[in-house]
Amino acid sequence: MRRRTGKLRTAIAIAVFALGAGLMTPLPQATAAASDPVTDYCESQCNDIMPPGENGNATLAQILAHRALGTRPEHSADQLGPYDALPAGASTLTDSTLNNFFNDSSFGVPDDQVASVTKPRDDVSITRDKKTGVPHIKGTTRYGTEFGAGFAAGQDRLWLMDLFRHIGRGELTSFAGGALANQGLEQEFWPQAPYTEQDLQDQADRIAAQGARGKQAMADAQAYVDGINAYRQKSKDGRYFPGEYVLTGKINAITNAGEIEPFKITDMIALASVVGGLFGGGGGGEVQAALSLLSAQQKYGVTEGSKVWESFRERNDPEATLTVHDGTSFPYADKPADPKGTAMPDKGSVKAEPLVYDRTGGAKTEAKTPVDAPKKLKPVQGMYDNGVLPADLFSSKKGMSNALVVSGQHTASGNPVAVFGPQTGYFLPQLLMLQELQGPGISARGVSFAGVGMYIQLGRGQDYAWSATSAGQDITDTYAVELCQDDTHYLFRGVCTPMEKMERTNSWKPTVADSTAAGSYRMQVYRTKYGIVTHRATVDGKPVAYTSLRSTYGHEADSIVGFEMMNDPGYVKDAKTFQQAASHIGYTFNWFYADSRQAAYFNSGMNPVRAAGVDASLPVKAEPAYEWKGFDPDHHTTDVTPATQHPQSVGQDYYVSWNNKQAKDYSSAGFGNGSVHRVDLLGDRVAKLVAKGGVTRAALTRAMAEAAVTDLRGEDVLPELLDVVRSKPVTDPAEAKAVEQLEAWVSDGAQRKENAQSSHVYSHPDAVRIMDAWWPLLVEAEFKPGLGDDLYSALTANLTIDESPSAGHGPTGAHAGSAFQYGWWSYVDKDIRTVLGRPVQGKLGKTYCGGGDLSACRDALLTTLGQAAAKTPAQVYPGDDSCAAGDQWCSDAIIHRPLGGLQFWPIQWQNRPTYQQVVEFPSHR
Repeated sequence: MRRRTGKLRTAIAIAVFALGAGLMTPLPQATAAASDPVTDYCESQCNDIMPPGENGNATLAQILAHRALGTRPEHSADQLGPYDALPAGASTLTDSTLNNFFNDSSFGVPDDQVASVTKPRDDVSITRDKKTGVPHIKGTTRYGTEFGAGFAAGQDRLWLMDLFRHIGRGELTSFAGGALANQGLEQEFWPQAPYTEQDLQDQADRIAAQGARGKQAMADAQAYVDGINAYRQKSKDGRYFPGEYVLTGKINAITNAGEIEPFKITDMIALASVVGGLFGGGGGGEVQAALSLLSAQQKYGVTEGSKVWESFRERNDPEATLTVHDGTSFPYADKPADPKGTAMPDKGSVKAEPLVYDRTGGAKTEAKTPVDAPKKLKPVQGMYDNGVLPADLFSSKKGMSNALVVSGQHTASGNPVAVFGPQTGYFLPQLLMLQELQGPGISARGVSFAGVGMYIQLGRGQDYAWSATSAGQDITDTYAVELCQDDTHYLFRGVCTPMEKMERTNSWKPTVADSTAAGSYRMQVYRTKYGIVTHRATVDGKPVAYTSLRSTYGHEADSIVGFEMMNDPGYVKDAKTFQQAASHIGYTFNWFYADSRQAAYFNSGMNPVRAAGVDASLPVKAEPAYEWKGFDPDHHTTDVTPATQHPQSVGQDYYVSWNNKQAKDYSSAGFGNGSVHRVDLLGDRVAKLVAKGGVTRAALTRAMAEAAVTDLRGEDVLPELLDVVRSKPVTDPAEAKAVEQLEAWVSDGAQRKENAQSSHVYSHPDAVRIMDAWWPLLVEAEFKPGLGDDLYSALTANLTIDESPSAGHGPTGAHAGSAFQYGWWSYVDKDIRTVLGRPVQGKLGKTYCGGGDLSACRDALLTTLGQAAAKTPAQVYPGDDSCAAGDQWCSDAIIHRPLGGLQFWPIQWQNRPTYQQVVEFPSHR
């Protein structure tokens, strides 16, 4: 086992120019110069894209000019058009036209394409290209290379990095304002990763003590921080810093008084905790799972109820699409034959742990008290009144990333082809930053999360490329700690032990950007040896606190060593060495690799070794017998499963991933990973390409692009529903018309796609509207009568019914792009096939539609179909701040969430990675 630790417009325009020479100074430009070429084995067959654009900083003058005149800073939107154009252009895509929709991601910048060269030190240059403004950082020393990366990050993402380091410390409202959404965001995140400043420093020190790699990683991090701080000071002195610092009251626009706080190493740890919390966790939710199990047992009895619950749980559904599909088994976190130590709550005893205390002012009243802003700032007053980020950024479900990789034996060239990337949401600027790093021991191009970009986290090297999808396997458990003495003491290994109270007090005053009235509040959590207290309850009559224990807690930045290896051409030389690098990533990710010879896959994560008999899906007693093996709470360490036990593969015919089940017997951490999953939109298409052979970059990109505009329900579940409906003639004219519209849509590919580019009208708008209205109605009519109100409600708390793209549905939120990951499609599919008498592996514990009677099921479906068809567009798409009621296209559309003063237009919905690569290496070192 491993052990791992008009007049108005004119007036505004005049105001812009009245700001003064200091704030009007453009971002500094350097004389253009060429850089030496570096070794690149991709030979112009590597591409990437990341909308809206590379530049994520805007001075106050640029923000006001944008609001007044519609102008935008250079390179803030130049990748949005090509990204948006792909759905319309995919059908005729060829390898030679990929550059119309993607950037050429070759290393270096041709001499005639150099826009500028900046030299923040003598040992590093930052070359930016004319087309996209991506920084190509080249250093002659390791320190200089990383200093340049930090300096470039400051140029492109200074405000964003500042936001996220404060989120990581639970201090967003004190920094950006007390808007209700800001309060909600920090209240969602901070309890997941509450740390003292010493905790953060201890994590950095532990990494530095982990041998030569760890020491180098922290030296690189310090150089990166030094680079950020160099740009921070230069931009402040030169008055070309992001304008948000003025609008939030940090710096005076006239006198330049104020400060951008220096960055430090512990900020990197805090930033890493945010990234991990968003995309690299897995498991948890055992209390809610226990509540639904109790509900099932109450309805059906313990034995039958447990069987029904397990069928909805779908830990290891035999019909689930697998990334490793060659039959290799990787057992992990399955249901034990004889569960031991399970700590089920007594009925009605569970109460969520309070978090917020001592609200004052605006925290209590939610009042707005706008400041008396200068006339020139009126256009941006209140721009953060609804929050700088979505309140549910951490609480909502995330759809994260996909990958399509085909091995060389099935491609036209004989070399592997990959189309992959992370699906990280749509923000302005993006959470990710695109860059190239070339220096001693580092050679890569790709993206990193802003603020932790000392290495490329997803991208390409000299002769290989890699990407990841969120895996989400179970690395978080819930323990029931028995209380002793009072509510703040618990038994730890037989000793009554005080809980550690952790607090964060935030206060704010209204600013130009956020009008929320002055206020404050205090957040409080209790930390135990078994994690953070989340609920209180009784178990067998005894009072307990339920705690959440995550294996990566206290190890937020340990993965830096794995990324260091991935960027090192001296380390990664083939698939196996890449897998070894990936094994050093503690967060739960699926890693994909391609070079000219091999395609490969590896699942990373600090998978704890559980005690025999422990059911990872439910709460467990906090007793030594049920602790993780090798558990040391004082150092946040535990035994973790060895790399050989993680799903992995080299040379499989193809790999697909869209946050689906990884391999046989590798248990899914959440509900609903069964017979229908959005990965099927990829898998079915790639399987057909592989069977045909001769796969090209364009063909694989087309498969991705087609899946990106396809409705999963329409493609994989609707045909079965229509079979039930058509089991007898449909005589009602309105119902018959609806059926015909749905059938026409299915035969045309069940796509949510414009009938012509920029028409903003779908090819089958009525069918899409009916589907969106019908799905929630049919699910309730199919399951609620059989399950009963209580169990139905409990199961929908475990897994939401729907996640269509439109703003009125699903947990991901409005205009977010990602869709169809979370929903009851698998349940509906299995149940309807059972009613139709078709083969089903892993049936649900009962048959629900019509109680198993085809005619009764048909009646339920037709009744709800008629109700859905009668709903108007305005009823189905009620509208929001961005879209009028009834505007179907806009309701689906992707809208980049502004994190600063710039705004963007809606684009066609695509269920697609935010940053995406298309790669095919023809040669190797």
